[in-house]
Amino acid sequence: MTAIPLGVPRRLVEFTVDGQAARVPEGATILDACRAAGKDVPTLCQGDTLTPKNACRVCVVEVEGARTLVPACSRRAEAGMEVRTDTERARHSRKLVLELLASSVDLSTTPKAAEWIKEYEAKLDRFGPDAARLGEAPKVDNDLYVRDYDKCILCYKCVDACGDQWQNTFAISVTGRGFDARIAVEHDAPLTDSACVYCGNCIEVCPTGALSFKSEFDMRAAGTWDEAAQTETTTVCAYCGVGCNLTLHVQDNEIVKVTSPHDNPVTHGNLCIKGRFGYQHVQNRD
Repeated sequence: MTAIPLGVPRRLVEFTVDGQAARVPEGATILDACRAAGKDVPTLCQGDTLTPKNACRVCVVEVEGARTLVPACSRRAEAGMEVRTDTERARHSRKLVLELLASSVDLSTTPKAAEWIKEYEAKLDRFGPDAARLGEAPKVDNDLYVRDYDKCILCYKCVDACGDQWQNTFAISVTGRGFDARIAVEHDAPLTDSACVYCGNCIEVCPTGALSFKSEFDMRAAGTWDEAAQTETTTVCAYCGVGCNLTLHVQDNEIVKVTSPHDNPVTHGNLCIKGRFGYQHVQNRD
């Protein structure tokens, strides 16, 4: 029998979160520690398969001795650190961030956004009706997915997933500056004329619904989309021998979209065009 090397164990770091002792492996973030301790720290731009960009700033916490609030998603836990997640300063900052986001983008399909807005008593109309909004109609230029940039918070997750962190296609990036900054393909061309390979990995990481399956977009428009009525079944993709895991989202006996488990060692949530979008033959009843 061949021995399996166990590797060098990671040293544990000890510190406190809201007065409670916490221990996490060296290299873990404050957010990792907070979640391990059962602390609900909100976050939008953080993804468990991507390197944090510190873009949304909803996850800020207070660290003893630090001059400013720190983003929990990227700040590494340090020995002896004292972290406070629910101080008046942190809550005020999260409230302001939510008000700024809600004034400029549509958060209606952002998971948990409504709960956070209520929890932090954010006033969505604080900046008035003249607050800058993109006001752009959804881009429906292909049969697979829709780009609704009115819901985009510029978290960069789609750019990273399409770029050097996963797909290495580099079809999308950020264009413009300031209020003119937005996500776009090269030369702002239709998606069908871009370098996009339709893997859909950008949809997988989008936290707000700015990128969505065409099937989901159509069902939401028709008022028939109902996540509570959907079942999820994880299976293995049959297109090739890689062994990617697929999670089929089924409503009314129809597959409405396909995702992939982020903890799968083969895909880490990523798929190709066949795995993510090639499911129509399964329910072809002609």
